[in-house]
Amino acid sequence: MQTLGDHKFPHFFNYPPYFTLQPVRETQEKQIQLWKELILDYCRMQKIFVINVEEVFLLFSNPAIERSLNHEARVAFLSALVSDGRAEWTDKSHRQCLILWHRIKDWADIILRFVKENGLEESVMTVEEIRSGIESRGTEIHGMERMVLMRALKVLENKGKLAIFKGSSTDDEGVKFSV
Repeated sequence: MQTLGDHKFPHFFNYPPYFTLQPVRETQEKQIQLWKELILDYCRMQKIFVINVEEVFLLFSNPAIERSLNHEARVAFLSALVSDGRAEWTDKSHRQCLILWHRIKDWADIILRFVKENGLEESVMTVEEIRSGIESRGTEIHGMERMVLMRALKVLENKGKLAIFKGSSTDDEGVKFSV
């Protein structure tokens, strides 16, 4: 089994046909499922939130077998994630894809759990402190894509768990928790 850093790739990653979109429907469905799982797992482990289809992305090639996914296969696999609600195209031309290894509502739950576990129930924090502050180090929310964080915070705001307030710049945006 091949590895990249701490990530161990599944056996299919060394099987050249899986780097070509398969023409037989049943085989292609299995291939797409395997790639969806791999993309989500890899992005979660590497904390990757955005994949640009037209740029080099290590997961989409395997130098050991001299294979890379072509553009059509990349779009097919990412589109399958979009259909499952596990990704979103960030542009109309489908060049960039936001990967949601946790759905937005799940991110909201993770943030709420973080707040409770750290005794932050009635505190005020900036959005940047949540993403990259001392309190979030070692948690899934540390280094979180700002767009995903803001959407998850909005879910919590709609539930009455916090209030988002705007500052003079995005660095000044804050959150008042009321859990």
